Amino acid sequence: MNIDLYKMSGEELKQLRADIDKALETIELRRKAEALKAAEDAAKAYGFSLNDLKEAGPKGSKNPPKYANPADPRQTWTGRGRKPQWVNEALKAGKTLEDLSI
Repeated sequence: MNIDLYKMSGEELKQLRADIDKALETIELRRKAEALKAAEDAAKAYGFSLNDLKEAGPKGSKNPPKYANPADPRQTWTGRGRKPQWVNEALKAGKTLEDLSI
């Protein structure tokens, strides 16, 4: 593709920019669709669907969360392993682990 940008009008350049922005937005969607198709094909080769594999996966954490981020209760921590960034930030701000407990 060989486009001489200097020969294009302002309107043509604006339209080209709009077309490029639209194409860039769809790249990730196309890549996700391709990845999903590849995963479905791989599962099918073994006689499964993706739902079959999803149901066979881990059922969740064995340890329930003990702490929650007050700013975003969806962020939780079991108290095991490395502390999440939000825990470290809360501790630096003067909170205690007891303040964060569920």
